[in-house]
Amino acid sequence: MKKNKGFSLIELLIVVAIILIIAAIAIPNLLRARIAANESSAVASLRTLNTAQISYDSAYPTVGFATTLAALSGTSCAPPGSAQACYIDETLASGTKSGYTFVLSGTSGTPNSTYNFAASPLTPNQTGVRYFCSFADAVIRVSSTAIGSGACTTSIAPLQ
Repeated sequence: MKKNKGFSLIELLIVVAIILIIAAIAIPNLLRARIAANESSAVASLRTLNTAQISYDSAYPTVGFATTLAALSGTSCAPPGSAQACYIDETLASGTKSGYTFVLSGTSGTPNSTYNFAASPLTPNQTGVRYFCSFADAVIRVSSTAIGSGACTTSIAPLQ
């Protein structure tokens, strides 16, 4: 009698089942980790935007705060100006980065003495679950519901 070498169909099915069980456990954890990374990136981007606005206001006191994200960025920075100050990169200036959209609104005054940033997940519950905002006090605030354009106030809880 000749003995066959190799795996039986039952053995292969058991291995596939074990791999699927491990994947079912690991994938939700990976998605949660990606959401946490996107949210962390959004907070860091808001800090960068706040710093850029403060630097812009110091460099161009007759203008005040920038009215667009494009004014804070730029490709030709020799020399920088109020239209292209080169404080942030082009990716952030596009308004979308790491699963979040960034909106600058609420600039008012002569010179502009206030601004409002809002960061919202591109796809809620997939790229992020929290909404962030900041205004001229440079405190990052967080909410579990969407924050309207220009609606960032001290009534929204600061990020802990």
